[in-house]
Amino acid sequence: MKFDTPATQNPIDQLKVIGQSVNRIDGKFKTTGTAAYAYERHDVAPNQAYGYVLGASIAKGRIRAIDDTSARAAPGVVTIVTTLDTPPLALGQMNYANLFGGAEIAHYHQAVAVVVAETFEQARAAAFLLTVDYETEAGRFDLAAEAGSAEPVGGDSGEGSDSGPGDRVGDFEGAFAAAPVTLDHTYTTPDESHAMMEPHATIAAWQGEKLTLWTSNQMIAWSKGSVAKILGIPKENVRVDSPYIGGGFGGKLFVRADAVLAALAAKAARRPVKVALTRPLIVNNTTHRPATIQRVRLGATRDGIITAIAHESISGNLKDGPPETAVDQTKLLYAGAHRLTGMKLARLDLPEGNAMRAPGEAPGLMALEVAMDEMAEKLGLDPVEFRIRNDTQVDPGNPERPFSQRDLVGCLTLGATTFGWDKRNPKPGQVRDGHWLVGLGVASGFRNNLLAKSGARVRLEVDGRVTVETDMTDIGTGSYTIIAQTAAEMMGVALDGIVVRLGDSDHPASAGSGGQWGANNATAGVYAACVKLREAVAQRLGINSADAVFADGVVRSGNRAVPLCEAAASGELVAEDAIEYGDLSKKQQQSTFAGHFVEVGVDIHTAEIRVRRMLAVCAAGRILNPKSARSQVIGGMVMGVGAALMEELAVDTRRGFFVNHDLAGYEVPVHADIPHQKVIFLDEPDPQSSPMKAKGVGELGVCGVGAAVANAVYNATGLRVRDYPLTLDKLLDRMPDAA
Repeated sequence: MKFDTPATQNPIDQLKVIGQSVNRIDGKFKTTGTAAYAYERHDVAPNQAYGYVLGASIAKGRIRAIDDTSARAAPGVVTIVTTLDTPPLALGQMNYANLFGGAEIAHYHQAVAVVVAETFEQARAAAFLLTVDYETEAGRFDLAAEAGSAEPVGGDSGEGSDSGPGDRVGDFEGAFAAAPVTLDHTYTTPDESHAMMEPHATIAAWQGEKLTLWTSNQMIAWSKGSVAKILGIPKENVRVDSPYIGGGFGGKLFVRADAVLAALAAKAARRPVKVALTRPLIVNNTTHRPATIQRVRLGATRDGIITAIAHESISGNLKDGPPETAVDQTKLLYAGAHRLTGMKLARLDLPEGNAMRAPGEAPGLMALEVAMDEMAEKLGLDPVEFRIRNDTQVDPGNPERPFSQRDLVGCLTLGATTFGWDKRNPKPGQVRDGHWLVGLGVASGFRNNLLAKSGARVRLEVDGRVTVETDMTDIGTGSYTIIAQTAAEMMGVALDGIVVRLGDSDHPASAGSGGQWGANNATAGVYAACVKLREAVAQRLGINSADAVFADGVVRSGNRAVPLCEAAASGELVAEDAIEYGDLSKKQQQSTFAGHFVEVGVDIHTAEIRVRRMLAVCAAGRILNPKSARSQVIGGMVMGVGAALMEELAVDTRRGFFVNHDLAGYEVPVHADIPHQKVIFLDEPDPQSSPMKAKGVGELGVCGVGAAVANAVYNATGLRVRDYPLTLDKLLDRMPDAA
């Protein structure tokens, strides 16, 4: 189905099932432990052996030799595959670090061997009997030290965030110099880890030349192609299966070492092999969000109209790796005639920097939205009012291109009313609650809406059930449920009459899960397949499909009413289609918006920061399932708190690795850190987006939250911290007098 004109009235608009807060249909399996994740797929292949991956103990250099004599003689060992046994493998799609093969070491914990044994414990014990002789080279591990040599680059996150090395509109320098009020500050964000609950894990089995991977991966079609490319085998010989995924946040968008080494080990062992990466390998062997150094400059009139806006960012990565695209949202979020955005990239020898939830916007808004608050204070304006004054309904860099829907003002005004913003004391450090200094903060949220081809197959079974098959994944987001809701709405059956099968590369290729593009595109693909199935049903029943109404398990046309199941009485009906997009998104900018509000308390004696209240008001198209959408947004809000207050990969700048590479040292928010969270969705179906009139919302929840926390801390204490995370050591010696 080609979607190249705005959506009109269609069966989804009935909102009998779509738009309702439905419990997740996979919840019963997850709460009973019967939803099998990758490493738990004990039944898919007999006689599974265990693989343990050994990572390099240097960050840069080469391997002279590997002595595996003792390891091979260890109890239970089946086989060992070392990187010296294997020529360098091709890079997978969107990988920038070599996953295995050859003597060269490009980053710490690059995989150097996989040991296969009868038990995990035997494999682990034998792996530490390997003796690796390294030749070490000097590396570059400190972004601040390398920032001066960073080169201007353009970059694309692959998730709607992209910018050139220096994009200009008008004369920024002239307008900034002439502005009556200006701001020029630098902000930093650290390297961060995805810290998903389920590790990267894979079971691999060969049948002749055909390989099956039961793995934890967000993008099935991408990964099938990558595995084929890396291993040098035909794509049709690879099957990838990921029905349940325990979190990814971008870290499982691409094939990683667990999948490749499981495949190599299974071939060498001549039996299925399962591999899970340990937490240190997840941090140092896979990917992370790169650190940034960001400079924001704003120039405004005395009445608060921005005339000049610039945002420049420096980040680091391996050779050929991309920058963190932290400036892109600044091209679209606020008006201003004279504009400059630019990025620079430093060559670092740290593990691969790549997509993490809302790449670009998440760290970019942590700088921009603090700068907006600082500028509002300079102007003597309320921070909400300053943002509203600089709203725009068109792309500031291309005023002929309007937004398809944009209600940032509605998010901010409703949020301010709901949160009690009028009670905020604009003078910092004035509100006390016992030994707590209390402050309120606000930030705008922004994330682009992305469109991608997505397919599905729909079956009307002889018993009247409808089965949906697509390689779409559910990474904890509720894909099973919204896909079932879509099919139920389209086919006029109850939700319990829908069977959903996900995550198998033998099914039609979907958009996959990432960048908050999954829900809208995957359900639109199911919509397209259901349109075809409705036509097939009408034809078999002898009904005009244009007049047919599908409701309550019955197909009606005029005076005729026929049970849906009768259409399959002589055999199942199958329809397959995909949603394909025209150029609507080029004619109008499609984005999502939020107003984030946070209240914090800061202990006047210890500088401990506690979040007390959080509110997000989101404008993100039609919300397909408010219950699961809320879960996505509050999850993003939790990640925003983590980024603001605690998450930071500590870099050993001598040896080139992330020191706190487990969940004991890498802190993330826990239940006690997160108070009551409130989410409000504005009702704004967007017919430009898809037949579903929906947009993504999951990553919008994290975009802007960190800045809202930082702004609240400033309002509480009068202390501005521009280097994340806002740990108490950055406040303690500057805290107001406790008297």
